[in-house]
Amino acid sequence: MAGILAWFWNERFWLPHNVTWADLQSTEEATFPQAEDLYLAFPLAFCIFMIRLLFERFIAKPCALGLKVQANGPQKAQPNAILEKVFTAITKHPDEKRLEGLSKQLDWDVRSIQRWFRQRRNQEKPSTLRKFCESMWRFTFYLYIFTYGVRFLKKTPWLWNTRQCWNGYPYQPLMPDLHYYYIVELSFYWSLMFSQFIDVKRKDFGIMFTHHVLAVTLLTFSYITNLTRVGTLILCLHDSADIVLEAAKMANYCKCQKLSDLLFLTFAIVFIVSRLGIYPLWILNTTLFELYEALGNFPALWVLNVLLMVLQILHCLWSYLIIKTAYKAVSKGKVAKDARSDVESSSDEEETVPRSKAPHSTVATNGTSGANGTNGYLTGGTCSEEH
Repeated sequence: MAGILAWFWNERFWLPHNVTWADLQSTEEATFPQAEDLYLAFPLAFCIFMIRLLFERFIAKPCALGLKVQANGPQKAQPNAILEKVFTAITKHPDEKRLEGLSKQLDWDVRSIQRWFRQRRNQEKPSTLRKFCESMWRFTFYLYIFTYGVRFLKKTPWLWNTRQCWNGYPYQPLMPDLHYYYIVELSFYWSLMFSQFIDVKRKDFGIMFTHHVLAVTLLTFSYITNLTRVGTLILCLHDSADIVLEAAKMANYCKCQKLSDLLFLTFAIVFIVSRLGIYPLWILNTTLFELYEALGNFPALWVLNVLLMVLQILHCLWSYLIIKTAYKAVSKGKVAKDARSDVESSSDEEETVPRSKAPHSTVATNGTSGANGTNGYLTGGTCSEEH
């Protein structure tokens, strides 16, 4: 075990030449990031999750009810043992042949069977009230942490001059405000990692789970290697778009169509400018070029840049979906439902043709689609359906 730990913490991998872990031990004169500090994130993640539960119940829910957000879930399908068996054991989307067979067996018309399966699928989906509470929690957290990040960064020299991120590296003392900022953000992402399995399920679950894993990895890696200055820039940049996204979703759940559309288009602009413009020109430029010029080459730098490039790939995937949705909003006068939306339309006409032969409709019924934020980057209904 000692040999494995020695191999894992090899200084030639993690640190620049002629720097050892002993050089970065905290003293009375200066405090440096220590790997054991990251253990604080686990109890804090649990506390954040508990705060979320209290917030959603005692603050978000009363606000939602005051704004007349629909509290009831989708209409439940009438009990039917035969159809339930088909739904649970065979398929949730019966084809034309099976629909005709069930029609003869039950003496129901095909349209009624289609409606039953649609209602049965939808009854497992969360209510608008629950989605509103989830979005309000994320909006509140992102607004708080973004405000904190801006107030912290405006006092730092590296906000406007990214070369200051590497000035004196790795002997950069850990400021208390920076430590708090990092640990809270890391704890929040840990809480998302676990709560994603019980939150509203999205079709982009895999992408968002990958994003959360990547975020936790980047935060952990940059903290251990004391690359926290550039880390604070990345955190603040990413939180900016999430605030607007969650606000757009809340407006959608309140059925404020025009406000939701305006906020979504604002989110699209902020997201694309920050993720496809500022991020590569500001963040990747300093980690790929300025960092190399200042410190030379060591393996940890390549790991950092690979992780940041993977993050940029996710930015490009989300930007494509956002641009496609924004284009439909401009061309059709309403924001259309994109491929990641997780709630089906409630219109009967959608199911009059068997699913295997039905044309793909892109326009969502207002207020019926789901949404995702740090859980996806497009909202449903007026905004199409996640940092």
